[in-house]
Amino acid sequence: MSRVAYVLIALLILLTSVVVSCAPPAAPVSDVYKDPIKTNAGLVSGATAGAKQDIHVYKGIPFAAPPVGNLRWKPPQPVTPWEGVKECTEFGAAPNGWSALGKPPKVSEDCLYLNVWTPVTKVGEKLPVVVWIYGGGFRFGYGTTPLYDGTNLAGKGVVVVTFNYRTGAFGFLSHPLLSKESEHGVSGNYGILDQIAALQWVQNNISAFGGDPNNVTVFGQSAGAISIVTLMASPLAKGLFQRAISHSYADLDFFMDLKAAKYGNGTAEAQGERLAKELGCDTAADPLACLRAKPADEIMTKAAPPGDYWSPGYKYGPVVDGWVLTDHPFNLFLAGKQMNVPLLIGTTADEYSLFQISIIPDVSTYQALMNTLFGDKAKQILAANPAKDDASAKTAQKNVMTLYSFYCPAKEIANSMSNVKSPVYLYQFTRVPHGAKRWGAYHALDIGYVFGNLIPILPTPEPELYFDDTDRALSETMMGYWTSFAATGNPNHQGALEWPAYSAKTNQYMALGNNVEVKPCIDNDITAIFLNTAKEKRSK
Repeated sequence: MSRVAYVLIALLILLTSVVVSCAPPAAPVSDVYKDPIKTNAGLVSGATAGAKQDIHVYKGIPFAAPPVGNLRWKPPQPVTPWEGVKECTEFGAAPNGWSALGKPPKVSEDCLYLNVWTPVTKVGEKLPVVVWIYGGGFRFGYGTTPLYDGTNLAGKGVVVVTFNYRTGAFGFLSHPLLSKESEHGVSGNYGILDQIAALQWVQNNISAFGGDPNNVTVFGQSAGAISIVTLMASPLAKGLFQRAISHSYADLDFFMDLKAAKYGNGTAEAQGERLAKELGCDTAADPLACLRAKPADEIMTKAAPPGDYWSPGYKYGPVVDGWVLTDHPFNLFLAGKQMNVPLLIGTTADEYSLFQISIIPDVSTYQALMNTLFGDKAKQILAANPAKDDASAKTAQKNVMTLYSFYCPAKEIANSMSNVKSPVYLYQFTRVPHGAKRWGAYHALDIGYVFGNLIPILPTPEPELYFDDTDRALSETMMGYWTSFAATGNPNHQGALEWPAYSAKTNQYMALGNNVEVKPCIDNDITAIFLNTAKEKRSK
């Protein structure tokens, strides 16, 4: 080959290398998380929140079809898919118009919406998911109060979900004709089925929001805590969550059997027949069509429950129907038939004081309630908790009912977890902030600490002085325990006081108050009476 040929080949190689080196690099595939997000019903967009605007928030995502018209008193149905991008920047309507935590901006039977707060930054992240179930005695409540805002909790590295479920007569009405039209021959657990539908939505969609569908924790307070225990006992919820947290489980005669008088209550179907009669639908040619045509306000008015949980009147709560529930959850727990998942459960130190705000007892009403609840054991209860005047009657009733309706049930559930392999962690919230000295560590006070939203629930003349640095520090501690439990099934983590798993042998709980410390459980002759009384009631 000639010298000229060599030169030409060399120039060609040089030019080729120049062309290659000057070509722009291939654009990398972006892994940055951004809207819109694809759900199984369509695309959604949201907004951002947090001090750094680093939390993505999606409000008012429908997880079931509106339960209105012919879908009133039916299990939740699938959402109709939508075209384009649904802007999810406003909360959906609440299922009712009242809550102890304030009045919602919108109220409608069309209420089956959920909300997501996620700190995800990259596509493909798999963060722990926490799903909140609100309280309200199954009578009222909704998932969008400022107390439940998930921004601060999501900032701790979890995806937060809140949602609405049907309450009152719309969520828990049974009737023989409703049971007859059901393919399962049952009625009355619509609110619980809404909860299950929301958890199914999480399984199908949460990965798109950076959540791990295989690491879901359900947590709830009061009726939400009862819901947690109910879901752990329901075969329909199997596999939908891996951990559970129950704040203030309340044993207040919520459960009814569909067709038999059990658990201290009449039958659920008989209650529905009574409401149909009050609404004038019992003699209609088609009673169900008549009931479904009634305005929601008329049903809510006629079906309103009594002011307390022991007076005659309409009661709402989970129904033992043989499908959603095969027995009272306590009986299933005691038999070792609950879901085998780690459980964190506890109460506040002065639960019952919240219930005394509207119903203040005197000596005679306190003594009458003790006789009604405890029969021949009432004298022993009254001797241990005497009432010489109305003021002492109020304190005595608060102490008795806190132990009987909250502390002892939580302890019994914790004991029953020995029937399965998963651990249980027991706590009591004891902190009394400056603004709550009149009421103590009342029912629902702990919620704000877990969400990082220190908002006064009860009225106070100085809301800015309600909480102080001790409360803010306790909130950080509790968020640390709760999110660690959500991540691993164990609340313990580096830098925190060791929280031992509960067992009947060690008999310890974590006190969350001015000091965070491990303490021995309360066990005495009075708590033994409370436990036996509750067991006898559930066995009848």
